[in-house]
Amino acid sequence: MANSPQAKKRAKQGESRRRHNTSFRSMVRTTIKKVDLAIESGDHLKASEAYKDAVPIIDRMADKGIIHKNKASRHKSRLNSSIKALQS
Repeated sequence: MANSPQAKKRAKQGESRRRHNTSFRSMVRTTIKKVDLAIESGDHLKASEAYKDAVPIIDRMADKGIIHKNKASRHKSRLNSSIKALQS
């Protein structure tokens, strides 16, 4: 456990950041699930609207470092290809 006052403060700050980041990660997962559900329903218009709502959130979290940039790109690419497959 932390002994010095500085180490105690850093442990406290790290814990609060962890909780904050967890909520952001949860938000990303929720938006991705919304797009997946729209894709499964088979409605191309609904799926593309959900995708348009999800992309800025995914990008914002990648910029903040909540998720890795490559992971964000991978999610966007896979969702977009699934939506395009729906159209045809």
